[in-house]
Amino acid sequence: MRSKFWIILLAVLIAIPAAVLQAQQEPSGTVIAYNTPENWANWGAVLRAFTEATGIQAPSDPKNSGQTLAALEAEAASPLADVAYYGIVFGIQAADKGLVTPYQPEGFDEIPESLRDPEGLWMTIHQGAVAFLVNTDELGSAPVPQCWADLLKPEYAGKVGFLDPTQAAIGYSVITAANIALGGDFENFEPGIEYFRALYENGLTLPAQTATAMVQQGEIPILIDADFNGYKLANVDDAPIEVVLPCEGSLAIPYVISLVKGGPNPEAGKALIDFVLSDEGQSLFAQSYLRPIRSVELDQSITEAILPAEEYERVVAVDYTQMNAVRQTYLDLWNAEVIQ
Repeated sequence: MRSKFWIILLAVLIAIPAAVLQAQQEPSGTVIAYNTPENWANWGAVLRAFTEATGIQAPSDPKNSGQTLAALEAEAASPLADVAYYGIVFGIQAADKGLVTPYQPEGFDEIPESLRDPEGLWMTIHQGAVAFLVNTDELGSAPVPQCWADLLKPEYAGKVGFLDPTQAAIGYSVITAANIALGGDFENFEPGIEYFRALYENGLTLPAQTATAMVQQGEIPILIDADFNGYKLANVDDAPIEVVLPCEGSLAIPYVISLVKGGPNPEAGKALIDFVLSDEGQSLFAQSYLRPIRSVELDQSITEAILPAEEYERVVAVDYTQMNAVRQTYLDLWNAEVIQ
């Protein structure tokens, strides 16, 4: 009898340190993820589902990609964020500046090699495409524009806008998309500069912050932005928005995530990255009409609400490392020759 008692007691004593260790390893507390606005890319729902699944608090953050990179640089000596989300060119810059640290979650190998850093400094979690989001109620008698060239016509004067390319990833993607679609490349920006100089003279608007509300309300009747924002406005918000992929061609816009170097809660940061690449996380992003980076089954209501696959055949992916490398050159030309 005594022998049995001591065996049980020994087992309990062994189990207690293991249980304590496991509890210590479980991430908890709060994760700070920069650039996760409530209404962008369904981040609000994603963060709520993450908290429900893990118990880790995850407040949304209103920054854009450029502001996120600037904050990471300013806080490098004492980081405040655990995770950063941004357009791919900003993710590459953050890695080059030593602001992020490698992490390879489950599903990392399913991401195409061109859309992830080999060490895991950044990785794509979903993609969109540059598109025209057109408020059809605000066009009057003008037809819905189908091509980049259409936007230069007098009937669209003062009706076109997109986010400032010096501040937001989507803005830089817009000017890159047009340059490539109109015959330019990463060594020749003249087609893009010539085009945007004319568009600027035609009354181009360049807001600094997320502008989907402006197209919904008709302040910018034609917003050049991510396709998924247009689908959400049309299908969720019941706004009179039509999504158009320009006839000359468009650009895929990958969005990436990174673990911040020296962040205050790295285990919670890893847990969030794990979640966004999980089937649940990927499906939640798809509910906001983003194309998941991993192959997950999508609800039929989503596939029926977006443009058919053949429309996306003219959406191209590029060497995003090169796109980042020439960014400042293109923006210097933009500042000097478009908005001078």
